[in-house]
Amino acid sequence: MTVKRNKIVIGSRGSKLAMWQANWVKDKLQTLYPELKVEIEKIKTTGDKILDAPLAKIGGKGLFVKEIEEALLSKRVDLAVHSMKDVPTEIPEGLQISAICEREDPRDAFISKDGVLLNELPQEAVLGTSSLRRTVQLKALRNDLVIKPLRGNVDTRIRKLKDGEFQAIVLAMAGVKRMGVENLVTQAFSEDLMIPAIGQGAIGIETRVDDDFVNELIKPLNHEETAICILAERAFLSVMGGGCQVPLACHARIVNNSLKIVGMIGDPEGKMPVIKGFREGSLSQAQSLGVELANELLHRGGKEILEKVYK
Repeated sequence: MTVKRNKIVIGSRGSKLAMWQANWVKDKLQTLYPELKVEIEKIKTTGDKILDAPLAKIGGKGLFVKEIEEALLSKRVDLAVHSMKDVPTEIPEGLQISAICEREDPRDAFISKDGVLLNELPQEAVLGTSSLRRTVQLKALRNDLVIKPLRGNVDTRIRKLKDGEFQAIVLAMAGVKRMGVENLVTQAFSEDLMIPAIGQGAIGIETRVDDDFVNELIKPLNHEETAICILAERAFLSVMGGGCQVPLACHARIVNNSLKIVGMIGDPEGKMPVIKGFREGSLSQAQSLGVELANELLHRGGKEILEKVYK
């Protein structure tokens, strides 16, 4: 393609993992277009500023994207690189998710201080995670565990484990692999045992709708199979309408040209059992499968959970 601008700026959070993702996109673009200069601007988001509280307590949507989207709308940056699990289903007017890159391992990683598996942890062991999604699924597997909030980047979380604050922690396998600490993983949970977060492991590129140059530029970075899976997961999320205050999960994968999607909703207080569901269909049904699965879970008790949370 003919390069009309000789420089573009990527907006990204400043954490090590976010910068890894932004640099990955930068390297791909510079390989495709050697004459193009690509810069990265670090932007601090609300979620980055508040580190002493679980995300569920902060509330609101778009905690890790809002300020970056504002920079995109004001044309301070030309594209934004996000973890798709941070991106709300409602995108500001004038913006769009233009490319979804090939997904890294979507599973959750269990890392224990003594190298023991989840079922080998001692009774009432202290486990760290700030994710309600992980908490309710872990409690369903080991109700005796003491689960305490754990925030911060991958390095910080691992340091707190090594310092003895926790006997085990759970992180996203994608982040662990991208940070090069996969050797520390004790156990990788299957997607059915611990359903991943919506969009987990996938990088999304957000652009201005009317920026034809950038939209054309990033087309080769879109991975069709990943995009189909994310479409199904986000359709599920759109119907459920939950934010960080609701333990929600949905994961889609393509097996033998068929789309398989699992989802769950849990009660944050653990008083109701976790509600899980499954759908399978053709790739062209991605969106409708996500919607159907969400409606099924709402009908089976999810609506009561949502009403209780937002009351």
